[in-house]
Amino acid sequence: MTCTLDELRGLRSAPPLSPELRQALLSELGPRLAACDWFTIGVMAASGAAATAALGSCETALGWRPLELDPASAHPNDVSGPAFLKGNQNTGRFLLRPEPGLGEGILITGHSVANPEAEDTWGPLPLDLFRDGDN
Repeated sequence: MTCTLDELRGLRSAPPLSPELRQALLSELGPRLAACDWFTIGVMAASGAAATAALGSCETALGWRPLELDPASAHPNDVSGPAFLKGNQNTGRFLLRPEPGLGEGILITGHSVANPEAEDTWGPLPLDLFRDGDN
């Protein structure tokens, strides 16, 4: 069995992955992320807390400056059901809202003015792909 970034495209939710497939996916993702200047991230999760935890793991693992909660956003503790988080490195903020009916996973979009061919969206990636000890 394989799991490439291209195979994830179009899935509703991230599939469960073995440690070997997780490492292969991270190895494939690394050079694509390195070719971009900045990112937007979407997180579909079972709750606001789960979405913000996945964002934090991603920020830590990838060395991103932590995003701040936008004042117009719902607070993570106030979204107890399915949630969607949208983060933007350009603004330095993320928004969170209740969103029933979504799958689960992380979507990362890379942006590059100097290298538009590098721009793409990857995922859905597993919510725990970037957690310490998992990669």
